[in-house]
Amino acid sequence: MNTLPEWTDLRFFLELARAGTLSSAARRLAVEHTTVARRIDRLEAQLGTTLFDRSREGYELTELGAALRPHAEAMEGAALAAAEHVKGADVAAHGVVRLGVPEVFGVRVVAPLMARLLENNPDLSIDLLALPRFANLANREADLGVMLDPPTTGRYMVTRLASFRFYLYAAPAYLARHPPITQQSDLVRHDFVDYVQDRLASSELSYLNELGFTPRRRLCCSGMSGQLEAAALGMGLMMAPPYAVPHDGRLVQVLDGFYAERAFWLVAPADLYRLRRVRLVWDLLRTYADSQPALFQHGPASR
Repeated sequence: MNTLPEWTDLRFFLELARAGTLSSAARRLAVEHTTVARRIDRLEAQLGTTLFDRSREGYELTELGAALRPHAEAMEGAALAAAEHVKGADVAAHGVVRLGVPEVFGVRVVAPLMARLLENNPDLSIDLLALPRFANLANREADLGVMLDPPTTGRYMVTRLASFRFYLYAAPAYLARHPPITQQSDLVRHDFVDYVQDRLASSELSYLNELGFTPRRRLCCSGMSGQLEAAALGMGLMMAPPYAVPHDGRLVQVLDGFYAERAFWLVAPADLYRLRRVRLVWDLLRTYADSQPALFQHGPASR
């Protein structure tokens, strides 16, 4: 190899590694798919190795391609940090931050928080990905994300955002039509609203397993927003954290003292964490979660 690879070729390499197909990578880069293919061919020829296995399903990194990826991502992070510094990021955060969050948490907690952040940072923009799953940070779907399962491999900054509890809730009309609930064993006679079990975004969402019996799931939804509406319409009991339940009386807590406890983790790729705009969102989420324990648990924070 007589010359070093061009950074732009490595950028095309990263986008194809993340997207998996030429067309998806081309959309991210705002170029034709033939341009992506040509850049990858040039990079492979320059390095004298095959970086991707090609198939009808798309492009998958070879072993050597996977070995190159963290080096290319480190270069990407350095380029982003350099651009921020040159543009005066030491004075004010600017640019776009893509934040991946669970859907209800994103709508009810994070969106109002981002509105206040943007008022104080006129050069900052937020892409809020409020999803019924967790953002794929490995493919750079988001710059940082809130999730139940922190990554165990790769270069990430990870911190516990908050411990939270799922409590039992039901509509008053449902409770009026069904046998009373005074102890946990009474729950076996009731209907439940839950996630679609073969579409769980995380095994941590199988909290109904902690009931001690197999619940009678009358309606299952892929996201919590659908569950909240179904439970409010009297279709069964559901479990949810305090921040998810509207204070409009449509749902009331059942069986005080029973809950399932989980933790949210805040995660960002290590190279993106260095960016001022990403750290600004990171620090805001950390500070807000610490200051609002009632969003996550009823009563004292410890058992």
